[in-house]
Amino acid sequence: MTRLQGRVAIVTGAGRGLGREHALCLAQQGASVVVNDLGVDLSGAGADNTPAQQVVREIVERGGRAIASGHDVADWKQAQESIEFAVKTFGDLHVLVNNAGFLRDRSLANMSESEWDQVIRVHLKGHAAMSRHAVAYWKERAKAGVKVKASLIHTTSVVGFTGNYGQANYCAAKLGIIALSRVIAIEAGKLGVRSNAVSPSARTRMTMNVPGTEQYLDKPKDEKQFDPGDPANVSPLIAWLAEENCPANSQVFQVISNRIMVVSMPTVVHELHGKGRWTLEELDRELPSKLLHTPSPEEFLGLDVNLVPLPKATGRD
Repeated sequence: MTRLQGRVAIVTGAGRGLGREHALCLAQQGASVVVNDLGVDLSGAGADNTPAQQVVREIVERGGRAIASGHDVADWKQAQESIEFAVKTFGDLHVLVNNAGFLRDRSLANMSESEWDQVIRVHLKGHAAMSRHAVAYWKERAKAGVKVKASLIHTTSVVGFTGNYGQANYCAAKLGIIALSRVIAIEAGKLGVRSNAVSPSARTRMTMNVPGTEQYLDKPKDEKQFDPGDPANVSPLIAWLAEENCPANSQVFQVISNRIMVVSMPTVVHELHGKGRWTLEELDRELPSKLLHTPSPEEFLGLDVNLVPLPKATGRD
């Protein structure tokens, strides 16, 4: 018995990379999958339904159920239509994996309004629009007396925790997604909806565009060795979170290679008490020794920063 038998899932950005692997894994576990993808390039330009159709063919050839969707997840109306499309095709919806996104990297001082807006739109608004209509559907189901056991799975990034040069738009969106996930867990939990965020580090078109990542995400020369950068390494966690009785809710996970980290939100590490309102001189005396080191993405992931060079600004100014 497969663990997602009878579950219906939408995976956005599922034509390539992580989304493709998530869709294949969910289908392998018995879910019926809506493979959503516009087929855009790395910068979000163009459109091609071939990648989504190819993933659907792979699933069907393996005995699964899938259908392609070309809905724009960041368009409020099309997001609603994508939810309706899943329900009309497979009879219900239980899982939404928000994965779609692209990059428009540039240092903030040189970033155009369009480069900011488009990345925020596809990542943050795309997550919000799809989640909004999925939760509305589940709310109506709950009102009708149906016992809802739904799962929202969002895609964040390690650079949302640490920041990264040339990615102010992307980093801001990815940190916002964590907040969005937490709010959904609060608002929709009583309906039977769980909401979690996953930060994947894997070999994709987006990550391999960042200088230095090939040091730890490239394929091993020996094909028999475990491939630490394979995006399929992330998908078992996605499938686990999609299960009907998964206990995880309002969590943030970081996945890289064979490691899964449960990540906490910022916590208070120092607390200072003054005699009254603080003076600038007192702040001079007390605060500097309490300031925290901000880790790079490599340090956060526990990678050797001497072997993995930090991303450079070349081409992103």
